[in-house]
Amino acid sequence: MQDKTDPRIIRTKLMLRDALIDLLEEKGLEAITIRDLMLQAGLHRSTFYLHYRDKYDLLELSKEDMINEILAIVNEIDPILLMKYAARNEPDPAFLKLFDFFTLHAVFFRVLLGPKGDPAYPIQIRRIMEKLIYNKLSLIPSEQEAMPREYIIAYLAAANLGVIQHWLEHGMQLSPAEMALLITRMTTFGPLQTFGLKEA
Repeated sequence: MQDKTDPRIIRTKLMLRDALIDLLEEKGLEAITIRDLMLQAGLHRSTFYLHYRDKYDLLELSKEDMINEILAIVNEIDPILLMKYAARNEPDPAFLKLFDFFTLHAVFFRVLLGPKGDPAYPIQIRRIMEKLIYNKLSLIPSEQEAMPREYIIAYLAAANLGVIQHWLEHGMQLSPAEMALLITRMTTFGPLQTFGLKEA
């Protein structure tokens, strides 16, 4: 039985994932063949079938791995601490870690969340974000709610994902630290106040 923590196996899977993403960006999933993947990764065909059934299996498991990484990071966010960081005009460390992660895997997310990616993937990520936000807000006593919780959850999940997609699509012009501060402030103060709009 193969050890999933074997560095050689991990390296092989990373090579196959990187090859898949490069080809997705170039030609789209349906046009990719296993031969394409092997040439791109510089591996033998038999190596592929040691780990995956087909290209769809490779894609699904790669997406799953990335989502699990996101879950581990976002679980560190504490709404109360988030507001304290925002009040000090500092990025929440969990958001900083999240944008460092997106930067490290920028090609993967730019492709998968873009027009040549999987249309279901953004929806999958948004639903996971909604569940996480729900769990975090559930820690806050219901008597403190000023409006229905489900609308806040839907807004935060869709808005944050939209900002991430925009950042990736437009060349990640802001640094991870700048993006982390932006999301920290927008989540706490809302977009208009973060933009700088003030009451007359």
